[in-house]
Amino acid sequence: MSKEKNLKLYFIAGEASGDLHGSNLMKALLNNDPSIDFRFWGGDLMEKIAGRPVKHIKELAFMGFIEVIFNLRTILRNIKTCKADILAYQPDALVLIDYPGFNMRIAEWAKQHNIKVYYYISPQIWAWKQNRVHKIKRTVDHLFAILPFEKAFYEKFDFEVEYVGHPLLDAIEQYKENTFSEADFRQKWELGEKPIIAVLPGSRKQEVKVKLPIMLDAVQDLHNYQILIAGAPSLDVSFYEPLIANRNAKIIHGATYDVLASSEAAIVTSGTATLETALLNIPEVVCYKASPISYAIAKRLVKIKFISLVNLIMDREVVRELIQHECNARQIRDELTLILEGGAKRKNVLADYEIMRQNLGGGGASEKVAQSLLKTIR
Repeated sequence: MSKEKNLKLYFIAGEASGDLHGSNLMKALLNNDPSIDFRFWGGDLMEKIAGRPVKHIKELAFMGFIEVIFNLRTILRNIKTCKADILAYQPDALVLIDYPGFNMRIAEWAKQHNIKVYYYISPQIWAWKQNRVHKIKRTVDHLFAILPFEKAFYEKFDFEVEYVGHPLLDAIEQYKENTFSEADFRQKWELGEKPIIAVLPGSRKQEVKVKLPIMLDAVQDLHNYQILIAGAPSLDVSFYEPLIANRNAKIIHGATYDVLASSEAAIVTSGTATLETALLNIPEVVCYKASPISYAIAKRLVKIKFISLVNLIMDREVVRELIQHECNARQIRDELTLILEGGAKRKNVLADYEIMRQNLGGGGASEKVAQSLLKTIR
C-alpha cells in the first residue's frame, strides 16, 4: 500500500495582519497534521513557523490608488514571479489571506490551472467594488468570513461562505495567556511611571510618513504622558528616526500589544489595529489620511459609513474617526482629551467594546479554518 503524500499548501499574505493570521492558521494546521509542507509569501511570524518566505511583506505593501500606480511595474513583476513559483511547487491548494489586489489576480489565474483556492479573510468587497463578488464566486472554492455581517452580504449574491469568527479574538487571548506584566515592560524599556499614550501610525511607509508627524504634533504638549510609537515589524527603526527627531516620543519595535496594553489611550491608523486596540480595551482615536487624489477616488467608490472595524461591526460610531482634513493635530488632541480624562466618553467607549466582543462571537477561528480546509482538501 503506497504511503499518502504530504499535503502541500501555498500561502500568500501581503501585510502585517495577514502575517499574523497566516502564522496562526499554519500552527493550527500543523497541530492537525504535522507533515504538511508550506511555501509562502509573508512576514516574520510565518517565517517562525515555516522558514524563509518567497517574498517578505516588506516588499509587498503599497497603499492608495496613486501609490499602486507608481509601483505597478513592481507589483506586476511580483505577480509573474508568484505564478511561476506556484507552478514549480505544485501545491494541493492555495490559501490566500486578505491582500485582495494581488490575491484576486492569483485566484483567477489559479482557477484556470485547476488549483484549489481557499480564501481566508474576505476581501472587503462590501465596502467597494461589490461587483467583484462574481469573480470570487467563479474563482474561489471556499471562502472563510471573519466579520458577522459578511455571511449575509454574500448570501444576497447566492454564494455560501463559512463564518468562522474573528481570528484576532484568539490572537489577543493567546497574548493575555502569556501573563503580560506592565511592570516588566516598563523596566525593559526604561519607561518610568508616567502614563502612556500609544501611537500606531500604520505599517506602510507612505502612511507612516503622512500620519506620524501629525499624530506627534497632537501630543507634543502632553508632558504628563509618555508617547510610545509602536514600530511596524515591516519597517526598520532607521526609517522612523528622521520622523521623530527632536520629538518627545520613543519607538518600541516588535511589541505592539505590550505598548497598547500599557496605555491609557491610543491614536491609531485605520485598519486591523483599530480592532486590536479595542479588544485590548484601550480607548482610541482613529485616523486616516491619503493623498488628495487617492482620497477623492476612494470617496466616490467606497460604500460604507465607517472606516474602523470597531464602528463597522457595531454599525454606529463607537470610536471617533478623523478622516482626511479632520486628521489634524488640533482635532486629534481634542478627541484624545475626551478619552483620557476618565469621563463619560471614555466609559461609553469601554462599555461599547464589551458589546462588540459579544457580537464577534466565540474564538477558535484558526482551528475552524484548519479543520474545514483539511476536511475539504483531501
